[in-house]
Amino acid sequence: METPEQNGSKRPDPGARAPRGLDRDPAPPPKWALAPVNGRVLDPSTALVVKGVQPRSTVYVGPRLTVSHALDFAEMLDVLRDVADELGWDVEPDEPDPRTAKLRFGVRRVSLSVGSRRATLAPDGWTLLQQARARYGVERMRGVSLDHVVVSRSVGSHPYDLSHPYDLSHPYDLSHPYDLSHPDNGGPSPAVATYVAPGSGGRQPVAYVGPPPHRRPDDEIATRPVVAILDTGCASHPWLDEVVDTTVRLDGAPIGYVDPLTDAELVGDLTGPLDGSIDPLSGHGTFIAGLVRQGCPDADLLAWRVVPSEGPIVESDWIAALSQVAELVRRHVAGEPGGRAIDVLSLSMGYYHETPEDLLFDPTLYDILRDLGRLGVVVVCSAGNDATSRPAFPAAFAPWAGGGGPVEPDPDCVPVVSVGALNPNRRTDALFSNAGPWVRSYVPGASVMSTMPGFQGGLQPVARSVAFGRVREAIDPDDFTSGFAVWSGTSFAAPLMAGAMASALLELPEPTDVAARVRRGWKAVERLTSIRS
Repeated sequence: METPEQNGSKRPDPGARAPRGLDRDPAPPPKWALAPVNGRVLDPSTALVVKGVQPRSTVYVGPRLTVSHALDFAEMLDVLRDVADELGWDVEPDEPDPRTAKLRFGVRRVSLSVGSRRATLAPDGWTLLQQARARYGVERMRGVSLDHVVVSRSVGSHPYDLSHPYDLSHPYDLSHPYDLSHPDNGGPSPAVATYVAPGSGGRQPVAYVGPPPHRRPDDEIATRPVVAILDTGCASHPWLDEVVDTTVRLDGAPIGYVDPLTDAELVGDLTGPLDGSIDPLSGHGTFIAGLVRQGCPDADLLAWRVVPSEGPIVESDWIAALSQVAELVRRHVAGEPGGRAIDVLSLSMGYYHETPEDLLFDPTLYDILRDLGRLGVVVVCSAGNDATSRPAFPAAFAPWAGGGGPVEPDPDCVPVVSVGALNPNRRTDALFSNAGPWVRSYVPGASVMSTMPGFQGGLQPVARSVAFGRVREAIDPDDFTSGFAVWSGTSFAAPLMAGAMASALLELPEPTDVAARVRRGWKAVERLTSIRS
């Protein structure tokens, strides 16, 4: 993989702070996207404030909080009930999550409801958490958190509404491809919006006529690196069938979702009106797996489905899956039954935390990623597509250029790697890519080609005719039966970097213990990014 110096680009000092205002809050997801998870948007102008905690915008499950496994749950439940009673609310614990009940990491949910014989405001997790901080102190409430709504990092129907992407009477007039007063009031610039148009990097079919990436026989490789993917799953595809395992479980328990009736990689249209439109994230995981295959043809892949086809996933479900993955790695490294080797973990999702002190208030996510790093796993995270310098997590857990971030480099822990997107020229950053001192690497992520399930959507060619006994037609914009597509997003920069990491690990000596795994991971990170121990 090329460095900026090798490809001729000259990048400004990555440690430089962004000019004031560039860390703007991104446009929130539309209401239809939040409805399935009961999502709410925290508005800093009206949010409840306590001394020392000035919130920023975030998206969360409204009537819920989560409590880290690191806390005494019964004690914290009493604290929350004490505060909720004065607000006229009840706090009831959800049943322990069987996926994580016996694991080192995880959270337990508590649900808020209106108390009996009370009339009060709708129960809200942020309000309860802030009131508890005011009464018991900020430090006492460390480990109690909102249940954030986590979104994937591809450029698609959010933040742009594709109901009127362009005027089909003049489909090639891109001077005004979108009416930005609607549907994207206050959203991205017209220049950023061009990436969503088919032909400019938006999801569209493509014909690939070359051979699959060359994969060496097993007898030529001592141990294949393993790349794990948490996303929308992975469909059957000639490039992937022999290299992707979607069946791995922990003690027989599934990781993520396994119901085939909700599988976005099998059925493209699972949500929305009965119009045959392919869902925003259908094919996302298959596309990512194909990019890893291109980045390291000799790697084995593990894929789990944790993201629904309409997009959001709640943080507590995401943490449950990450906790299970961390346990698989721990058992493998310790030589215990039921483990699985993982060398690189690719994450193409994230969220914006409501406070800058993410480690102080929400330690569970980083605890899992740090544990993976101490076991020698390279965790690669997409930076986000909102054209902002506001830190997005978990990518912002990477060591910041020039220091000052929430995490300092630890030679005994492989760092999180944050990845932004380059344009196809490999010299300039994609306009949609988040940026800042916390983004420590850039690889192609705009208008990249990869594998796609063979979807045939409800859209039709704009014209069809017959001549000389042969059917002639315009390109069907959602006919993916070729098995390949073009798409854009930092979602796709992350797996390309994950594949490059796997290739770098393959060139390094086989580790003999945990310390050697960490040293090997660090060498790969230093080879491909600007992060240094």
